[in-house]
Amino acid sequence: MLDAAFIDELASSAPVPGGGGACACCGALASALASMVGNLTVGKARYADVEGEVLSSLGCLATLRERLVALVDEDARAFEPLAAAYRMPRETPDERAAKEDALQEALVGATEVPLEIMRACVEVLRECDFMARCGSRMAVSDAGASALFAKAALQGASLNVLINAGSMADAARAEAYRAQAEQLVDEGTRLADAVYAFVLDELGGAAA
Repeated sequence: MLDAAFIDELASSAPVPGGGGACACCGALASALASMVGNLTVGKARYADVEGEVLSSLGCLATLRERLVALVDEDARAFEPLAAAYRMPRETPDERAAKEDALQEALVGATEVPLEIMRACVEVLRECDFMARCGSRMAVSDAGASALFAKAALQGASLNVLINAGSMADAARAEAYRAQAEQLVDEGTRLADAVYAFVLDELGGAAA
C-alpha cells in the first residue's frame, strides 16, 4: 500500500522529491488519519448529534488531502527552475546577471508552494481538533497522531520558506514571506499542541 518508489526516490540523491514534497505527503497522511476517525464515527448512534458536522469535516479533509497530494508534484515542479538557475554559468558579468535574475524569479515559486502546504496543514489541524473532541473515542489516539503529523508537515514546510526567503534580494518580499510563515506556524502549533494535550488527557496521560 505504501508507495515505496516515492520513498526510495526521496532517499536518493535526486533533487526532487525533497523536503517540501515530503511535508506535503505528511500533511496528506494527517488528513487521511483524521478522516479515518470521522469514518469510524459516522453511523454510530452515540454520535448521531454530531454526524452532520462530522460529514462536513470529512468533506473538508478529502479536499485538503487531494490538495496536499497535488502539492507533492507542485513542489517538485517549483524546484526545477531553481535548480536550473543554480546550475547556470557565472563566468562573465552578463552570465552572473542572468543567473541572478533567474534565481530570484525561481525563488518566488519555490517559496509560494511550501507556504501553500503550510496553509493546508493549518486547515487539517482545525479538522483534527474537531475530530479529537467530537469523533469516536475509540480513535482519539489517531486524532492525536494526525495532529502531530500535520504539525511536523507545517514546521518542515516553514523551513523551506525560510531558506528560500533568505536568498531573496527583495528584502521586503522576503520579510513578508517570513511573517506569513511565522503566523502559520504559531497558529498551527497552538492547534496541534492543544489537540495533543487533549488526547493525552483523554488517555490518562500528562501533556509533555
